[in-house]
Amino acid sequence: MLENNGIYESNLDIPLLKKGKVRDIYDLGDALLIVATDRISAFDVVLPTVIPDKGKILTQISCFWFKTTSSIIKNHVITCKAEEFPPLLKKHAQMLAKRSMLVKKAEIIPIECVVRGYLAGSAWKEYISTGTVQGIKLPAGLKEGDKLPQPIFTPSTKEEGEHDKPLTWQETEEIIGKEKTKILQETSLKIYQFAAHYAEEKGIIIADTKFELSSAREKVK
Repeated sequence: MLENNGIYESNLDIPLLKKGKVRDIYDLGDALLIVATDRISAFDVVLPTVIPDKGKILTQISCFWFKTTSSIIKNHVITCKAEEFPPLLKKHAQMLAKRSMLVKKAEIIPIECVVRGYLAGSAWKEYISTGTVQGIKLPAGLKEGDKLPQPIFTPSTKEEGEHDKPLTWQETEEIIGKEKTKILQETSLKIYQFAAHYAEEKGIIIADTKFELSSAREKVK
């Protein structure tokens, strides 16, 4: 559906698996089609208006980082080019171009992998109260917006329909086990450090970010 020259809903004639705040996910059997609409989400609320081409920009940023970080960790992307999509999607090629990606199915690990390189947001609020961020002791005397001595891994729950909740290291281990927690930490820090350095050379600061990691479905027991 077009609204104000933007796309509020994709409405494809294939099975819709899930409708997120911004993205529509379609089930193609052995793969998924992720379509980024132009919907606006603020504090987990979807607004009734759109920003034209917002979905295209989101998708192109995502595709860039998936490609750029693929040497650190394999990802789920099959292709971001609409011309390489299955034949049944060709009639939607114009709408899908630049705002969609074809991806492998995977088993999501139910943890939001948050990495912080700067003291800001909720981390700052906790620090000025306790001197810690999710149980991690930080040096005294830091100011809001300061760069941390080194990035920290501060995971949270992955909630449906409500805000994610911060987790300590121990709580994360209780959910997914010690081995997976360690893997998530190491991988998340590697990706953040690489991306932060890349962006910094372009004059951009990535204060913090989050990742969702998964296991290849065929390998999940």
